[in-house]
Amino acid sequence: MKILVVGAGAIGGYFGGRLLESGQDVTFLVRKARAEALARNGLQIRSAQGDANLPPPRTMQANALNETFDLIIVSCKAYHLTQAIEDMAPAVGNQTAILPLLNGMQHLDLLDARFGAEHVLGGQCVIPVTLDAEGVVRHLGPAAGLSFGERDGSRSQRVEHIAQAMANARFDSRLSTTILQDMWDKWVFLASLAGITCLMRAPIGDIVAAPGGERAILDLLEECRRVAEANGHAPKDAAMQRSRGMLTDAGSTMSASMMRDLEQGSAVEADHVIGDLLTRGKVAGLELPILRLAYVHVKAYEARRGREART
Repeated sequence: MKILVVGAGAIGGYFGGRLLESGQDVTFLVRKARAEALARNGLQIRSAQGDANLPPPRTMQANALNETFDLIIVSCKAYHLTQAIEDMAPAVGNQTAILPLLNGMQHLDLLDARFGAEHVLGGQCVIPVTLDAEGVVRHLGPAAGLSFGERDGSRSQRVEHIAQAMANARFDSRLSTTILQDMWDKWVFLASLAGITCLMRAPIGDIVAAPGGERAILDLLEECRRVAEANGHAPKDAAMQRSRGMLTDAGSTMSASMMRDLEQGSAVEADHVIGDLLTRGKVAGLELPILRLAYVHVKAYEARRGREART
């Protein structure tokens, strides 16, 4: 199976690197600077699950992409997706499967519009990982999971082949027949986590310790759950119980990567993670005051960041 990984940052570098390590035919679609760094240093992964020091992988840049692939794994940030779609377009053939690992649902609409829904799988990953200043992929915790599947729930030949390709890689891969529900479950949790930690600029444990903090968290989680329900994907009781437990853990140091990006002055996925959920709730006629406030907060940050970049 010929695999193209769009991006070799934290997510793409980890999962693409593990696939390469297991013997799969992997190419990375990257920008010039990342291609040069990988050519100099190879692809390095540091993880409690086992380090990897891979020789320079095959890389391509968009202007030289002239072949099609069996599987394209899209691992970029949401705010880079529009450009990534154009960059990867020459790699999409008649039989190409596209596996996006972005959060939320908006990316499915964009990929469907450009390539056709028949090419686009559902997918998600759960992994604490970052790319450090030296270009090393650093896995920060035990979780390293990737799930994927046909959006109609079928077990097609192509997803069976993908499952086989991932079977020997050093991460937990799962062929899901409920991938859209899985994605909604994660989105409800992530939007709640990102919304509340960005609003309060604090990790979960500190918010829980504040008067009224736990109630605010649970109210936001309920707003996000109602949006999922209105869109036909209400989380099951077990998923909600897990989310409540994680979001109200008094000793938790957990915060969303969006909050960390915000504190560092970096770009954030405001529209993709929070804004799109809010829009879908509005279409359903829902009142979502905390989610709306969280969105205003991160959009105000984006406005200030943009203004400062121009001065």
